Amino acid sequence: MKHLTEPPPPHGAAEAIAPGIRRIVAPNPGPMTYRGTNTWLVEVEGGTVVVDPGPADHAHVAAILREAGRVAAILLTHTHRDHTSAVPALRQATGAPTIGFGPHLVFGEGGEGGDPDFVPDELMADGDTRFGLTALHTPGHCGTHLCFARDDGVMLSGDHVMAWSTTVVSPPDGDMAAYLAALDRLLARGDTLYLPGHGPALPDPHAYVADLKEHRLRREAAILSALEAGPADIAGVVRRVYPALDPSLVRAAGRSALSHLLMLEKAGRVRRDGETWLLP
Repeated sequence: MKHLTEPPPPHGAAEAIAPGIRRIVAPNPGPMTYRGTNTWLVEVEGGTVVVDPGPADHAHVAAILREAGRVAAILLTHTHRDHTSAVPALRQATGAPTIGFGPHLVFGEGGEGGDPDFVPDELMADGDTRFGLTALHTPGHCGTHLCFARDDGVMLSGDHVMAWSTTVVSPPDGDMAAYLAALDRLLARGDTLYLPGHGPALPDPHAYVADLKEHRLRREAAILSALEAGPADIAGVVRRVYPALDPSLVRAAGRSALSHLLMLEKAGRVRRDGETWLLP
């Protein structure tokens, strides 16, 4: 599938992306964060809602405070540290409440990206609307993930849908079946612009989301085909399915492969013997 790219943005400057919404890109670029975490400033009556404050970087927090003015609330799409680590400093400076689906409850291998210290001041459940933003619970990337939709077709899609890359689905908190179901939920909607947690805005997202789903179904078929060649552990599956993969992405590929295998296991299409996966 074809992803979108963008040049490195200036860090510390707010850029208008949609009516009443500006973006500040945090200075934490990397293979899993692209140019950095997108912090969204949403203008509301009486102030600004900050969505995903990002990493605990002093200059980034200072830029948020400078550009946001009065902060009415701090919303979190999910509880991974590259989105939450700046919360304590921002909350202390503004007194604004934090709002999210809930604390990060799943840890262990694959769940280490969750922030064990983040507990929202206020919970926002699926379907709740605050500040003109309606929460859509979209688990898959992690169990706490929310997208925030406005009535004008703009959706803050967090890490559930990003234009620059596919989303890592890493067990135990990441769940491939939940991820695919949440994609189907978005496909049933009519949103016209996604503002993701990393990377550029995604206009006309419906075809892209359909491609994301098809990509995952093709990956599932490739994993089944790889096991037709014989039993394999996760590393063996990755070598067969992802030839010539960038070494920096091998671990993430292994986590996504495991998520596919767990879904296939529940469906009775694969089984495992210790660390080895094989066809029934």
